[in-house]
Amino acid sequence: MNTALLKARLAASALKTLDIELDALKTLKSALESPQLSAAVERAIHVMVNTQGRIIVSGMGKSGHIGRKIAATLRSTGTPALFLHPGEASHGDLGLITENDVVLAITWSGETSELVDIFHYCDRFNIKLIVATAHRDSTAGHAADICLELPMVREACPNNLAPTSSTTLQMVLGDILAVALIEARGFTPSDFHVFHPGGRLGAQLATVGDLMGVGDSIPRVSRNATLVNATIEMSRKRYGCTAVVDEQGRLVGAFTDGDLRRCIAVHDLNDQIGQHMSPTPLMVSADMLGSEALRILNENAISVLFVVEGDSTLIGIVHIHDLVRTGVA
Repeated sequence: MNTALLKARLAASALKTLDIELDALKTLKSALESPQLSAAVERAIHVMVNTQGRIIVSGMGKSGHIGRKIAATLRSTGTPALFLHPGEASHGDLGLITENDVVLAITWSGETSELVDIFHYCDRFNIKLIVATAHRDSTAGHAADICLELPMVREACPNNLAPTSSTTLQMVLGDILAVALIEARGFTPSDFHVFHPGGRLGAQLATVGDLMGVGDSIPRVSRNATLVNATIEMSRKRYGCTAVVDEQGRLVGAFTDGDLRRCIAVHDLNDQIGQHMSPTPLMVSADMLGSEALRILNENAISVLFVVEGDSTLIGIVHIHDLVRTGVA
């Protein structure tokens, strides 16, 4: 087969796969608009929100891989969850499930034999069992306290055998549950950062308070200081400016090395800083996201923001380099 024909066939195959899986998602959307599945999802979310324990996710084969991802998504968004392999469950790990937990079992056929011991355990100890399956009238469907019946869809596999469209629906159902729990719990970006402190995502969720300089690292002088005092303070610190504070430590102005260059040739260096400072420096709070601070810096073409609390009491300083270095930019 020549190269051009092969590329054309591969492109057609890719588009066909997308079309089949998009149709599957449309079928799931229609099912979720029906009273039966929407009511079951609502009950499942209610049980998950109100559990005093964890969400124990289980599944075998491809459904197990999807289950691991669902458990990871739940954990990262504030819902304690873990994945329990059904084979390991039958060989001692059933004890991992407590009476306060909720079990979410994923099985497309509803007849995954490896899950049966988990079903019996849930029944014996009165543990809530939620099952996601395409077959309500199955072993899993009958065992469930809440059955999330997924619609039957065509697999994207040419033989209609390999789990493709079906696992897409399972994955999306997991996202539906996770997002609903985010909203139900009022999970915020700052909460999200607690679970994602590392990497670029963690950096983008870092607050100004996580990144700012504090204590003696903050350049500051009193408003009675001279230009000489301000110049020495700026030279000692790394920010290219100094805050000007009153007797109570409140921010009343800022003086930058740019201000110094403009006035050094025409003014007495013993002048009080109050005569030359900017009386309206930009101030932010410590709980502002670093990404928002970066936007303010870029929009105002400046490199430094002062961090205040309460009645403008100075508590920190953040430089654009701090944001870039930690990956916010």
